[in-house]
Amino acid sequence: MPQIISSAEPERPRILLVEDDSAVRRSIQLILQARGYDVRAFASGALALADPSATEAVCLVTDHRMAGMTGLEILRGLRAAGWRRPAILITAHRTDDLDTEDDGEFDDVLESPLLDRRLLACVDRATGRA
Repeated sequence: MPQIISSAEPERPRILLVEDDSAVRRSIQLILQARGYDVRAFASGALALADPSATEAVCLVTDHRMAGMTGLEILRGLRAAGWRRPAILITAHRTDDLDTEDDGEFDDVLESPLLDRRLLACVDRATGRA
């Protein structure tokens, strides 16, 4: 009996990326796409939370300090909508108050400037691809 081969592409895990710096956002998006992720990138938390497909993401990668909404506020908005997936925070301003403010809600906290391999390792671990 002949084998049936599916021509459908394997499902690409969706990452929700929120970063207000367009150059950094594009760089992270390209890195993650090259690794095989489907990346939905947004310049603000308000735009990300307004997207009905935001809760389909398997992982959130977000900047900490942005105009209008912090990364923690974005995560809490997703949690309020019932989203319970891993989240990774990126910050250029790691301080003691960040550690108590995030209250352990993020799976990883990465300091800028990012190292590509460290970001990929965190996302792979968060999505179960590690």
